[in-house]
Amino acid sequence: MSSRCHALALAALLLASCRDANGRQDDVGVRPAKVVPTTTPQTTTDTPPPPTADKKPKDTKKGDRQDDEWTPAEFKVGMARWKDTGVYVDGQPIGFLLWGELPLALQPTWVKDKVSDRKRPGTNDPGWKWARQRFYKFTDYFRAMGIDPKTIKEVHVYGSRMSQTLIATTKDLTGPLADKFLFRFGGNTYGKAIAQSPGEFGNGKSSDKISAVMVYIKKKPPTLVRNEGLELDGVMQTGVPYYGDPIRGGIRVYLDDKLATIIKRQELDPKRAVAGGSDPVFKLYDVLAAQGVDTKQVVEAWVIRDDRRGEKFAGDQLPKLTFAASPQAKGGVLLGDQKVRANAIALHTKPVKPEQIPQPTPDDD
Repeated sequence: MSSRCHALALAALLLASCRDANGRQDDVGVRPAKVVPTTTPQTTTDTPPPPTADKKPKDTKKGDRQDDEWTPAEFKVGMARWKDTGVYVDGQPIGFLLWGELPLALQPTWVKDKVSDRKRPGTNDPGWKWARQRFYKFTDYFRAMGIDPKTIKEVHVYGSRMSQTLIATTKDLTGPLADKFLFRFGGNTYGKAIAQSPGEFGNGKSSDKISAVMVYIKKKPPTLVRNEGLELDGVMQTGVPYYGDPIRGGIRVYLDDKLATIIKRQELDPKRAVAGGSDPVFKLYDVLAAQGVDTKQVVEAWVIRDDRRGEKFAGDQLPKLTFAASPQAKGGVLLGDQKVRANAIALHTKPVKPEQIPQPTPDDD
């Protein structure tokens, strides 16, 4: 009898522990995380269910999971969503900070740098030498994109965390320290963009990489909340203010160095293909026209891949130029009969001279 009493007492104790102060029993389940919207609707993608033993999860975003347009579930939240370093003006994308996609008018600022060097045995060689490192002024970039720094209310340079956003005002951008507000690339002519500025410039924030650059000319800039992030009209921002989710992937098309449109394979209409098969073929100009790009004055197109300008297509080739949307294009498309791989395409209304094409130098090695 004593053992039975003890068991009943233990059961009662366990039941009581599952009830709250009002005597109600809590439901056992998963509590949804808090979702804070931005000022504009954003596209959300539900995380696919975990795989079962006999069925793989359906890939709702991409059919191949091979190129850079597909986003694994673990990278759909937080700053990991900011794969491509976009530049946005009042919420509209104008370009990306990749060495091969910089405007041709932008010239580097060379900074004296001490680098390691071979030290010969038995000598007093210092083991280092002076070299030059390639930087770019933010103000030069804005001018090359047709933006007068005097018209900018604020520039927000996102770092690895929203709370580390560097904010520069009109006064900063037109002041004596603006020439030291710079960016470079991790591999000099490739890699992720990295910001550099004096500690007293702007709000003094810094980060190891640039996730995005927001320029505000007419729109109201968000404000930085300490240890939290950016707030606009009482709402914490999780994406691009006035736009939505950050742009990720696709084949970027530039017209005179400004972003004109982005071609995404999963958004192409198969009915508009001029040739079918496993890799549908489309006319480039038909696709651009459908997206509102005016190509009437274009005289040449340049292929950009792996942060370099490569092949050139002359104006008389462009009306008939086709591309294949192939998974084998490594995040790009295959242009023309030669199947030239392009990760980005630069259209120009004036011929580009060879000396205008940026080239790596021995200092970049």
